[in-house]
Amino acid sequence: MTVILIIVAVVVVLVIFLALWVMGLYNTLVRARNFYRNAFAQIDVQLKRRHDLIPNLVETAKAYLAHERETLEAVIAARNSAETARSHAAADPTNGGAINQLAGAEAGLGGALGRLFAVAESYPDLKANQTMMQLSEELTTTENKVSFARQAYNDAVMKYNNLLETIPTNIIAGMFNFVTAASFEVSDASEREAVKVKF
Repeated sequence: MTVILIIVAVVVVLVIFLALWVMGLYNTLVRARNFYRNAFAQIDVQLKRRHDLIPNLVETAKAYLAHERETLEAVIAARNSAETARSHAAADPTNGGAINQLAGAEAGLGGALGRLFAVAESYPDLKANQTMMQLSEELTTTENKVSFARQAYNDAVMKYNNLLETIPTNIIAGMFNFVTAASFEVSDASEREAVKVKF
């Protein structure tokens, strides 16, 4: 009788230990997922600020760049596309497709802004405009913040994805349907350069 009680006690202790171990791994995965979601929220804040600055920048440039309407329209179209992609990605940062679309839209916006600033270089009055200089400075600061936020997000995604791919957390991740997170990557080397804002 005592042998049976000892065996039952050992089984109960093992079951409790196993349950606590599974809960610990599950909680580790949840914390990592929440950490990378929060990191994306920081990118979202900076991208929203960037997207809000661009219409003011275009309005300021519009008076000086009357002959560059196509460039201005391209910037606004790229901004609108990036804003739409940002809102989709913000709605579900676990959606890798939305994150990849956002990265592509941001690359397009960066290219359009680069063209705008290249054109603006040939307009001395625009370069000297106080509002344009102030907006350019704010945009430069925001670009730096976006870069730092993207780096923090990618670090958080890497830690989360490492948990999903390593034993024993990969077993728990599979049981509870945790999915791999997508990094916020630029797709080619020309897009890796920050937007140059010079006035």
